[in-house]
Amino acid sequence: MATKKYDVVIIGGGHNGLVAASYLAKAGKSVIVLEANAEIGGATASVRAFPDFDARLSRYSYLVSLLPDQIVKDLGLNFKTISRSVASYTPFNNQGLYVSRNWDDKTLASFNALHGGGSEADAWQKFYSEVSEFAQYIAPSLLKPLPTRSELKKEIGLSKVWDYLIENPIGEVITKTFSHDIVRGVVLTDALIGTFVSAFSIQANKCFLYHVIGNGTGEWKVPEGGMGKLVQELERVARASGVTIAVNSRATKVESGGKEVSVTLDDGNTYVGNYLLCNAAPAVLAKLRGVETPASLDGSQLKINMLLTQLPRLKSGVDPREAFAGTFHVNESFEQMELAYQQASAGKIPSPLPLELYCHTLTDQSILSEELQRKGYHTLTLFGLHTPASLFDHNHDEQRTLALNAAIASLNEYLVDPIESVLARSSTGEPAIEVKTPLDIERAIGLPRGNIFHQDLDFPFREDDDAPGWGVETDDARIFICGAGAKRGGGVSGISGHNAAMAVLAND
Repeated sequence: MATKKYDVVIIGGGHNGLVAASYLAKAGKSVIVLEANAEIGGATASVRAFPDFDARLSRYSYLVSLLPDQIVKDLGLNFKTISRSVASYTPFNNQGLYVSRNWDDKTLASFNALHGGGSEADAWQKFYSEVSEFAQYIAPSLLKPLPTRSELKKEIGLSKVWDYLIENPIGEVITKTFSHDIVRGVVLTDALIGTFVSAFSIQANKCFLYHVIGNGTGEWKVPEGGMGKLVQELERVARASGVTIAVNSRATKVESGGKEVSVTLDDGNTYVGNYLLCNAAPAVLAKLRGVETPASLDGSQLKINMLLTQLPRLKSGVDPREAFAGTFHVNESFEQMELAYQQASAGKIPSPLPLELYCHTLTDQSILSEELQRKGYHTLTLFGLHTPASLFDHNHDEQRTLALNAAIASLNEYLVDPIESVLARSSTGEPAIEVKTPLDIERAIGLPRGNIFHQDLDFPFREDDDAPGWGVETDDARIFICGAGAKRGGGVSGISGHNAAMAVLAND
């Protein structure tokens, strides 16, 4: 079998692997990206999920916040994201809490309709003003070597905000700051997406932080053309820069000899590099190296993709084009989410199941064919919270069906039109709906236990006594993590890809 030599070998053709490859190739390095699947993109791929319909859905990742504008500029990516005028809508008791992206009179009126809403509105604006100021300080540090805890705290200078975002459980902060259970829940959701913990765990703080610091604003935008558009652009730039991309190239072994690293594929071919970057999860890399696998939380999200013939009407009477334009929260009050965590911890699918939904096509219709656009079709994406992989370890298919039914029941509680009544149907009558459990996600794209962050999230700094670095280092000086499992790696960001490339260039 053949052995080929490159300056850098990258395992995994997800967006971070392609970002790292492009930076390195532009710096004059020879680079090969080895992708196990037939197509690149990983969790950022777009697919035609329902063969009868010309709709390209972002199957596993949907919105963009953490991708730094600097990376888009550096690599010359022709990739745009679109702002949503609506931040969120939360139905409850035949009414709803509306929050615009930028605070306005309509949002104020919605808060004022709540019991104690005036004080909640004031608390909301003060809290997010402080969070926004914090984000503006921390965002620029994400593309630099890791600061220490003390350095970052001193640079930011907002000791009160630092304490409630970093030192104290976010659940305590939320319950002290807000009094209305619905408002508390809307704030808490950003701390729980994909993370199976209580609101009173510091791990929830880490999840919350990454949801509010992107580009210094924390705004979540819709990728124009779908997430696959980002992959297309990254592939274009990588190939134009001289990167070799090899699909259907599954790594089976990684060996390091001190001066170089070799990767053996399942076809027997071997690729040798001065450095190895791994876009797969740290647990996958550990298995390839034959070393101890790091422990991590289960992935904890049910993902349901749908194609609708029309948007369903809501019992609250709000225009569905407004309600679904932002993030649509279902049964996500603070108390409901804590109860759901307790139920799932006991091995039960939560009831009611907390959900989040959004409609890509209300912001960007380009993922639909012109025919589907004319007919008024829409995509709808649903996340079920507190649905850890452990719920599906036994009787997986039956549990998946139960979880789907729980999600539909939870959503239909607030709809005039049951969601089943507006699903598109294939020529054989099959509804256009697909369900992915954490274990489905693991099988499809290799995320251990379906963990969308690859492993537990870390704060974006190193402890004062830790060695300097970029947050991508391993115990081998020639092997780096360039995926979501790096420090500062969660979400569709490209940050760890950039940082792994910088670590290689700094070592060279």
